[in-house]
Amino acid sequence: MIKKHAWFAGLAAQVMFALLLSAVSSVKANAQQPSPATPEVQIDNFSFGPETLTVPVGTTVTWINHDDIPHSVVSTDKVFKSKLLDKNEKFSYTFSKAGSYPYFCSIHPKMTGKIVVQ
Repeated sequence: MIKKHAWFAGLAAQVMFALLLSAVSSVKANAQQPSPATPEVQIDNFSFGPETLTVPVGTTVTWINHDDIPHSVVSTDKVFKSKLLDKNEKFSYTFSKAGSYPYFCSIHPKMTGKIVVQ
């Protein structure tokens, strides 16, 4: 009977060790996954969506014009400014400092948005 318990305890220990190694490998694999895709702001129907986007410092944000007419992306603080973007054209900017970055379309100033960098 004692031999059975010792054998069972040894097997249980091996199973627990294998599960622990599997969990550690899973955590390491998740930590090495590439960062999510570049955050995007959609320009559509004369609006920026999302209107406010919060990102960490160092993030590159891409604006994509889906309207049939040109739009631009201009920071109210003159930090960044795109050229006129025709349909499906993109503009990207990398935010290296924390802060709030309001912007608008220079052709349609009622179109506004904001990037919050933390």
